[in-house]
Amino acid sequence: MGNPKANRRAGPATRVGIGAILAVLATAAVLHGCGSDSTDAAAAPAAPAAPATPAAPVVPAGDAASASANIQAAWVEIGDSNQAIARVITSYTAPAAAAGSALPSNALCPLLTVDGVQQRMALRVGAGAMPLRTTASAAADSKPSDFPVSVCEATLPANAAAASVAGQTLPLPKAQPQRVLVLADTGCRLKKADNAYQPCSDGTAWPFAALAATAAGMNPDLVLHIGDYHYRENLCPPDIAGCQGTPWGYGWDTWQADLFKPAAALMAKAPWVVVRGNHEECARAGQGWFRFLDPRPYSDARSCNDPANDGNANYSEPYAVALGTGSQVIVFDSAKAGKTALPTNDPQFIAYQKQFQTVGWLAARPGMSTTLFTNHHPILAFAPVAGNNPAPGNLALQSVMSNANAQAYYPVGVHVALHGHVHDFQAINFASGHPATIVSGNGGDNLDVALPDPLPPGTIPAPGTVIDKITHHSSFGFVMMERNASPATGWTFKAYSVAGKLMATCVQTSNTLACDKTGFLAP
Repeated sequence: MGNPKANRRAGPATRVGIGAILAVLATAAVLHGCGSDSTDAAAAPAAPAAPATPAAPVVPAGDAASASANIQAAWVEIGDSNQAIARVITSYTAPAAAAGSALPSNALCPLLTVDGVQQRMALRVGAGAMPLRTTASAAADSKPSDFPVSVCEATLPANAAAASVAGQTLPLPKAQPQRVLVLADTGCRLKKADNAYQPCSDGTAWPFAALAATAAGMNPDLVLHIGDYHYRENLCPPDIAGCQGTPWGYGWDTWQADLFKPAAALMAKAPWVVVRGNHEECARAGQGWFRFLDPRPYSDARSCNDPANDGNANYSEPYAVALGTGSQVIVFDSAKAGKTALPTNDPQFIAYQKQFQTVGWLAARPGMSTTLFTNHHPILAFAPVAGNNPAPGNLALQSVMSNANAQAYYPVGVHVALHGHVHDFQAINFASGHPATIVSGNGGDNLDVALPDPLPPGTIPAPGTVIDKITHHSSFGFVMMERNASPATGWTFKAYSVAGKLMATCVQTSNTLACDKTGFLAP
């Protein structure tokens, strides 16, 4: 973890070999050879410039690794320092190398075309079947994680105008995104310990594919997923019809079914900022998280393959993604946060304490009029409890935050907190000056019961907080952030149903939210 300034990374490097460089130079020479050889500027009048149009995706000819049939998923995500990273999951298997020779490490990867120039993507991690490790389930209800696919990546130039792979156009980041989709908890639950088996084949009971299609049709400029992508942990019992035949465990087949197949339209529409949830901790789907989604370079020590390394791999340094015009979102990894307060000498307390020191530094950046903090577990929000008063926010994180900032919890500079984990929608405005809080954990997994309306007297998410108003509903949906028109700063948060029906509208100003009464309103 260490000094945040010292930890700024250059991201996953994409190295172009000498062969690729020569190919680019050769292409340039061919282009120069087209047309007149004259160097006299007056020899022919220049034709009027044609209006600029986006270049069509280049489909590499004769390159087996770039065949579209091999590409299982392709997307762009944004990591630390606003690095745009192109990722591809491929099923391509390279032919065997000739005797006495070795294939280059990126031979499995397709060609990426950026502004008309092709280069081979770098191999992030190759295919492999991982030995069975300890999981959140009993050994009898677990199995080894099989990944018969490779993951390739490339860092995209900040000024790139067009990018494509295997003929598929990749969405590029916008310096000032106007519409940011916020969602979380999107997978289909198969969990023996809770006797919870969601009917994954039922588009109403598990509506993530329809939700993703609706959201993609609203043309977001950016997708912010706040964790819990994967839920299919255990085998569906033979007497439950709704989940028969669905994959289970933590390998590629479940990741494909829970995320990459239903979210394909969203991945084609906009870049993603990915936040890690508790279902992506090492004893659960952490192996897939680090292979597919984590924005940092892949390393075996942080792969979740060996439980001996979980104490490192379950924690990650926070980073910020700039949203332009004085807005930023701070990404915080709370995957391993428990439910109880932590003593100050607990290793988890120490780990999160260091992470929140980085949050304080990021929130204090000059020129920021709106800082959004996002992690999976709600901190100043509620967890509904059937037949009882709601539970408060996450006590483990509260204990760390109150140690540093007393009952302010958040460091100065945080205006809005965005969470998942609780499977409902909540928008909370505080009379006590705490950052406005939004929970958007209703993306597809089994919904929680509704919060009581109104809240029982004295119900608060943490000591020292005073709720002004809370808007909430317990139905599937998502949130769309829309940038407030200049000269105003901040965002308007709109909650939608799966079908795109507007449920609530909340206008943010500094650390406050003013919500309409479309949804349920508690005084």
